[in-house]
Amino acid sequence: MGLLTFAAVALGAGGSVALAPVLLGAAGFTAAGIAANSLAAGMMAAAATASGGGVAAGGLIAGLQAAGAAGLSATATAAVAGAGAAAGYVTAAVIL
Repeated sequence: MGLLTFAAVALGAGGSVALAPVLLGAAGFTAAGIAANSLAAGMMAAAATASGGGVAAGGLIAGLQAAGAAGLSATATAAVAGAGAAAGYVTAAVIL
């Protein structure tokens, strides 16, 4: 692996971990709860309608809200970093 590929992988991993909380907040998953009239609110409404009125505990919406409120768990941080590293690697492979 060349130096530029290594840099792209590191930037992808670090950047994705740093941006994940920002993107969750921008989508409406905040520490105060799901923001009104946001993407998160639309997702929650759709999930509640699909399940007959409630949002499933442990589901995608609940997980995203937990991450938005308390931050990413160690497992989620590792997964996000891995995905970012893979994206950096692919980007480097396409460019170089």
